[in-house]
Amino acid sequence: MVSMLALTDLLGLPVYDPSGAECGRVRELALAPGEDRAQVAMMVVRNKKRDFILPSDAVKSIDGSIRALSFRKDWSRMSGSEGFFMLGRDLLDQQIIDVDGRKVVRVNDVDLHRETGNGCPVLKVGSVDVGARGAVRRLLKGVVPHSALLALLHKIPARTIPWEFVDLIEIDPARRVKLKISHERLARLHPADIADIVEELAPSEREAVFETLDDELAAEALEEVSPRVQKSIVESLESDRVAEIVEEMNPDAAADLLADLPTERTSEILLEMGPEQRKEMVELLEFGENTAAGRMNTDYLAVNVEATAQDAIEALRQFEGGVESVATVYLTKTDATLVGAVPLAKIVLAPPDTPLSSLTSKPLISCKASARENEVAELFDKYNLVTLPVVDDDKKLTGVVTSDDVISMLRATL
Repeated sequence: MVSMLALTDLLGLPVYDPSGAECGRVRELALAPGEDRAQVAMMVVRNKKRDFILPSDAVKSIDGSIRALSFRKDWSRMSGSEGFFMLGRDLLDQQIIDVDGRKVVRVNDVDLHRETGNGCPVLKVGSVDVGARGAVRRLLKGVVPHSALLALLHKIPARTIPWEFVDLIEIDPARRVKLKISHERLARLHPADIADIVEELAPSEREAVFETLDDELAAEALEEVSPRVQKSIVESLESDRVAEIVEEMNPDAAADLLADLPTERTSEILLEMGPEQRKEMVELLEFGENTAAGRMNTDYLAVNVEATAQDAIEALRQFEGGVESVATVYLTKTDATLVGAVPLAKIVLAPPDTPLSSLTSKPLISCKASARENEVAELFDKYNLVTLPVVDDDKKLTGVVTSDDVISMLRATL
């Protein structure tokens, strides 16, 4: 049989040993995440300013008080919380990520499932209360009669999040290592959802979230947040970590980010990057931010003008850039001069031996690296472009502007 208990109801309960003598009061409930993410591993009992550990398997009953199976002299002194997660200290009033609802909420109470194992109660975290019910319970506990409080709580709708849908925002690096609670569910969210969550957090909490994401997902999420928040996140992270993330970003977005940072900070990050990525970033940073070159992405798909549809498919399989850059395959001469553009859809539908030169779109639309942003936007609008190649004064392909770049550019002007 399973019943429900609130953490608030358990904190402060008296604890009695087998003889009926009071041993103290419940100060905390603790999880051992390395063993079980949900099951309460022990109670911390306070007696005369000293804390003792009452293991969960030494609890006989929970009913308005705690009855222990052992005497206090057999309990260990609490010397530290290493390896444990304290429900009161580490969860109450803390911000958490509701990965199912894709938002940040504050914990008002914790709902515990009480089960029976080997004749003794077993407590497991079932959900966290993020609504008014938990807040009222804590506010009025001990202030109004228990029966009156229960009657009031029954009238307040529950607003809870199942424990399995919760990811903790762990600010303390030591605690993050100790908890070993993964952010796998957070990592499954769309980068745009992660960005929405991150923008609700305090700077230190943003840092904690980005430390848990892999480089690629961190890069995608960082591209989605506002420039102001981007800057805040980058300034809070170590230069080597920022470099790892920046190397996974679209080059144009990375260049825009680095251009907004103080020169000294940008130099620190560049020094942590690989030689090739550093060279690419330095070249992009030399362009004006409000020009086509400043907005272009240097990850694009180009093949020789004599290539076939099969050649393009093989090049596509080896391409490591973003998917938004492969909507068009560009044809170039040996010296990188742009001579044609072929929509990916035409390549997919064509027989493998079809020359790409026979599939090119007419006319070939491109712009110079020095073109202003408004000119770029006009070309996208006039010709319904998905990508726009950027060429230098010798008509050599240097990059492409994608539709998402234009959307970002237009949003920045609103």
